[in-house]
Amino acid sequence: MSQLFSSSCSEPEAEIVSAAIYPPIGVMRVGNSPNEFFIGPEVNQPIAQSPAFYRDATGALKRQAARFRVYGFDASGQVVKELTADNASIEWSARVANQKASWYEFQLALDIPEAAEADPSLLRNALVKDRSTLLIDGGANTVSGKQVDGSSTKFVGTFTGVSVYLGEMRTDDEGRLLMLGGHGKSANPEGKPAITFGNNEGWYDDTSDGPVTAKVHYGGKALPVKPAWVVCAPPDYAPMQKSVRTMWDLMRDIAVEAGQLPMPGRPSFTDDILPIFQRLTDLQWVNAGYAAGFGWNSAFDFTSEEWMKRLSDPSSTWQEARRTLAHNFRSLDTAFSTPNGQSNTQSWDPSFAAASPQLWPWLYGDAMSVSATASPRQFVSLTSLQLRALADWVNGNFIADYEPHKLPPQLLEQVPLCEQPDMLTRAAMEFCLADAFHPGCEMTWPMRTAGMYSEAFRLRHAEDTAPTHGINYGPEMTSQIALQINGPIRSGQVAGGITRWMAIPWQTDTASCRDGYNLAYDPYLPTFWPARVPNNMLNQANYAKVINESLPLPERQQAFNEREFWLDDLPIGPSTDYIAQINSMIDHFADLAVVLPQSKAGVSHFPTVMQVGMTPDKPVRLLKTKADKQEDLKALPPQQRRPDLSQTDKANRLRKR
Repeated sequence: MSQLFSSSCSEPEAEIVSAAIYPPIGVMRVGNSPNEFFIGPEVNQPIAQSPAFYRDATGALKRQAARFRVYGFDASGQVVKELTADNASIEWSARVANQKASWYEFQLALDIPEAAEADPSLLRNALVKDRSTLLIDGGANTVSGKQVDGSSTKFVGTFTGVSVYLGEMRTDDEGRLLMLGGHGKSANPEGKPAITFGNNEGWYDDTSDGPVTAKVHYGGKALPVKPAWVVCAPPDYAPMQKSVRTMWDLMRDIAVEAGQLPMPGRPSFTDDILPIFQRLTDLQWVNAGYAAGFGWNSAFDFTSEEWMKRLSDPSSTWQEARRTLAHNFRSLDTAFSTPNGQSNTQSWDPSFAAASPQLWPWLYGDAMSVSATASPRQFVSLTSLQLRALADWVNGNFIADYEPHKLPPQLLEQVPLCEQPDMLTRAAMEFCLADAFHPGCEMTWPMRTAGMYSEAFRLRHAEDTAPTHGINYGPEMTSQIALQINGPIRSGQVAGGITRWMAIPWQTDTASCRDGYNLAYDPYLPTFWPARVPNNMLNQANYAKVINESLPLPERQQAFNEREFWLDDLPIGPSTDYIAQINSMIDHFADLAVVLPQSKAGVSHFPTVMQVGMTPDKPVRLLKTKADKQEDLKALPPQQRRPDLSQTDKANRLRKR
């Protein structure tokens, strides 16, 4: 892995003069298991886990904990050692809040030109005069020592008088901090249903975010400590998937552009090029369109041995093939629109072509709107650094370091000490999305504002990080207010300041962000967020057929190619009722499958490892059974077995005032 912050380890005896918390941004995720949790990724290619890793014995989803560590640095900024309860005194502090209901509506990302065409971002719950009743302040907690269980360090606030648990602090057996979020509880205290994807009045959820700090004494003196941030996000329903453009890719791009990181040199095939193509093919397990276009035995099955040989070969033999492939990627930047990466001096504008859904990746963008005129931000493009790496790759100007049998580090202990801070940073952010900020899964569009970072990947804290509500900025949030120097993004973050821009509750947006909004084009493509929120999956019943070699091959092939609609595992089963689906998602988000790798040696004609939607053993079924629903809908074509999303407000954001 290429180094971002340091090139070598310091001597073990070097004097430690400062410390920093890693990862700079940690991610915890909600889950409905009362007590069980797992620790989120700490390497960027972790070991695949069994279904029991993510669910408890009752089938409930475990929470994902964010683990924070402290590293000591010498005067030149080199890592000396990790500081733990065994060699230092560490007092952790954190504060989390949920400001969603007291903040402003999400209409469209406010840092893109199309925001002017969207409805105004007015205060949520504008008729509530006492805005403080809408703000869920979990308060501040402090913890130190080993194996603290969290019973006395809970974050609890209120929403219109209703108690809301946002999580707790714990420590592990080395005194490292463990942050846990909420249980996925979302509600309207008045019992009103949710009616839209992102701005449901009178609702709350138990996601949150806030500062993480530490007081560290080492060698008899107090050390200055760089702080961190924690974000509580929805569950990860496809934990081995990464999107083509991750949050790490985006933040790295922002840091280089802002001068916080140097411009990368010659790209590594393994670190910079391969992930782009590999992620396209991996999305076959969460979207039927990607399965057809990039999946097993397709024309662009980039994980096949034949493709890997071509992609990793820098010789001129495959240069035209590399050029042709590179032309398939969408670009909004004229500087990287030509095969040699030089500035485009001709009249062709790549942003015009960027509005085509046929360019890669097949993902909706920030300005996605079924009713929209052609916008280059209708779909996602790669980052500038990714496009630059592809331009170098076309010319064979890359490090040919592909070793097919070499395993990457799968545990943090396998990573050299001096690379561990970088790895923790990357692992936390590579499993977060930078797809469409519409509004997003974990974080949204403010994350691409350079002014909100104190250094690469590390958020700037406000002088007072206590949460505030939106009334300070007036009745409407505008692009000018949001992005001004003393505005809510660039003046430093407060508790709840990251998640307040997100949908409320998160379940309604998760159930609304799907695939194929324009059925006249394709029922599966383009798509929102399939790496975190699957659209279509290989279910357990079909997987059992695929690996059953006693069945006729055509029957196994049919089972392999059949993808179940992910939301069909909600208790209401297949449904064309959008409002019923989003409300069912609120109460039964844990019934949905987690897509996980399954392997069976010796299976012929199919991949050895397949990713399969694994559901809990005893899901609750309401109304009509899933089987009854399927019987009712089976006579309809696939695109008519689910709601017509083209008419939802999620897909129609660009409306003139």
